[in-house]
Amino acid sequence: MILPDGQPEQPSVPQDALIAARGVSVAFAGRTVLDHVDLGVARGEIVTIVGLNGSGKTTLVRVMLGLTAPDSGTVRRVAGLRVGYVPQRLDIDATMPLTVRRFLTLGARDAGGRVAGALAEAGVGHLAGAQMAALSGGERRRVILARALLREPDLLVLDEPMSGVDVSGQVELYRLIESIRDRHGCGVLLVSHDLHVVMAATDRVVCLNHHVCCTGQPESVLAHAEFRALFGEHVAQVLALYHHEHDHAHAADGHVVPLDDDVAAADLPPVHSG
Repeated sequence: MILPDGQPEQPSVPQDALIAARGVSVAFAGRTVLDHVDLGVARGEIVTIVGLNGSGKTTLVRVMLGLTAPDSGTVRRVAGLRVGYVPQRLDIDATMPLTVRRFLTLGARDAGGRVAGALAEAGVGHLAGAQMAALSGGERRRVILARALLREPDLLVLDEPMSGVDVSGQVELYRLIESIRDRHGCGVLLVSHDLHVVMAATDRVVCLNHHVCCTGQPESVLAHAEFRALFGEHVAQVLALYHHEHDHAHAADGHVVPLDDDVAAADLPPVHSG
């Protein structure tokens, strides 16, 4: 497939992928959820899956993690691949007395000595003794991320990690994910519908609508006809403007002026797909 600027579309599966799905199809009760989907993530790469609600994003992640069996197609992982997984939902009984420290050590052998480090890396080191039921949405997301980091993952998988987090918190969380990638050299696979932040904080975007509509760097995906047809021309134009001005502004004399990311994100209202 050729993109509007004349460049070939990036492949969905890098040659050096840590994990790769090829030709994956899934149907539930006769309804096609995934149709011959290819997707892979390389070490050091942040890949984000976007799509409307019901487009198959979570199903694809579950297939790649081995939690759901595909009807056809294959998933291959490098030998010994360690995966840290942050699910879209994690229900904890609010009446159960469960501290953050205890939550991180459940089912984890000898994790106690590494809990403090994982919490500190996730930016919530001060919450070790807090009750899980008392955490805010953003705090809970960071604690669950800390638990995933205890696995020392080669691949970090996060399904809707920004759910329940305000816009400024989303920017901070994406920065944290980028810093984790940089420190550990792991691959990162994200599922998100918060498009305005996604487009500024990912290496490759995969637009899913039961099949892969388009894939590539954010700029090329924003210009793609299928993305615009799926999300709407107005959304694509707003996102393109935001992505262009995310890290700088143009002064009257033509000079480029650095722009603080928090200000840029706060100036644009959230864009949701569903």
